[in-house]
Amino acid sequence: MSPRPPHVLIIGAGTGGLCLAHGLRRAGISVAVYERYRTRGEGLLGYRVGIGPTGSRALRECLPPRLFDTYLATCARSPRYFNVITQRMRQTASFTLRPDTDPVDTERSVARMTLRQVLLTDMEDVVHFDKTFTRYEQRDDGTVTAHFADGSTATGDLLVAADGTHSAVRRQYLPHAVTRDAGTVNIATRIPLTPHTRRLLPPRIEQGISLIFGTGGMMGVLHVMEFKWDADGALKPGVDPADAALLRAWPGLHHDPTRDNINLVIWSTARRFPPDVLQRRGEDLLMLALRLTRNWHPHLRELLARSDPGSALPIKVSTSEPVPPWKSSTVTLLGDAIHTMTPGRGVGANTALRDAALLSRQLRLAATGDKTLLQAVADYEAAMVPYGFARVADSLNRSGTNGDDRMYKPVVGRLALLGARGYFGVTSRVPRLARKFVNDFYTYRGEED
Repeated sequence: MSPRPPHVLIIGAGTGGLCLAHGLRRAGISVAVYERYRTRGEGLLGYRVGIGPTGSRALRECLPPRLFDTYLATCARSPRYFNVITQRMRQTASFTLRPDTDPVDTERSVARMTLRQVLLTDMEDVVHFDKTFTRYEQRDDGTVTAHFADGSTATGDLLVAADGTHSAVRRQYLPHAVTRDAGTVNIATRIPLTPHTRRLLPPRIEQGISLIFGTGGMMGVLHVMEFKWDADGALKPGVDPADAALLRAWPGLHHDPTRDNINLVIWSTARRFPPDVLQRRGEDLLMLALRLTRNWHPHLRELLARSDPGSALPIKVSTSEPVPPWKSSTVTLLGDAIHTMTPGRGVGANTALRDAALLSRQLRLAATGDKTLLQAVADYEAAMVPYGFARVADSLNRSGTNGDDRMYKPVVGRLALLGARGYFGVTSRVPRLARKFVNDFYTYRGEED
């Protein structure tokens, strides 16, 4: 049994890595996080991530209670509806979602940068910025040493790869574990929410999250992100007094540039995009988005035209290939570093948080001597690999995130589009089916087995 609590090195200060760090520190386990960005405000992280029951449950388990309450206070207004619309903004289906009265059992809208600031709160002594990981060494005494581009090193008992899809740790540790191009490309945009841009959206779309099934295999998703603070960072009138007290005391708001906005993302098979799409930025990328959506409703096109050019981002969607189980050691992985998934089911961040909570739980057992460190890592990996790759497969086969989806075929695509619209239309209009659809949505996003 381990004679002392382990010291854990985490590579990457993303959602999963920071959640794990909080869980370990809360358990009294020594932890250090190494992040390649130079400051806590770097990185284009302002887009929406949906945190479902699985993610919120993991955050509640790992964060100090007051910080979990701060997380809830920093969430954007939760969507009231899940809508399916056409590119002409005709409603195909609309499902009423659960209210956000429960702290866990609901769907929450979070800005990535805001969540980053929440997770960095009170971690100044744990997170080390401007540390680009290059390689590690596993030593005969059972420790592992991480090497960084600036020539520095760090030694601990366990190294956790939380460094995302292009994980440098994974390349060394599991070189046969690869990601591949899913065959689709996204263009993500962010539009300032103003009285004018709000008026461009019908009420149910303005109050929900909307999946756009366009003709010709061009799809999209739209969501309004509305926070408790205004454009100047001051609290809005009518904010709940308890939330207001949390936000006034929260230092993260001073580092977070996120303000009310509309997220509008379009995507299709990579064949629809020019070969240099990933090199395009700003107005050039927005003009491309407008060309690809010529037959969309004028209001949607106006939103694209009013996007912040600096926010426009091309994304090549990737997916992990399944990997057989490996022999556990003093290196392990979580989140996108091992099971990158497409946004098709919207559970990438939730799965990373689930990993973090599970690994934290196992390492607590190692710290108390109930397991060896290697057994704790092995038990974590034995659970994580099956559920992680199950979600990889689910995500690849949903919502047209696979470039070979029938939706993108010249003739069959029209039939697939009609079939998808028909399914959602019928399901939303039959009360029993609509209830099942919503219940299944939350069950999947809250699954723990």
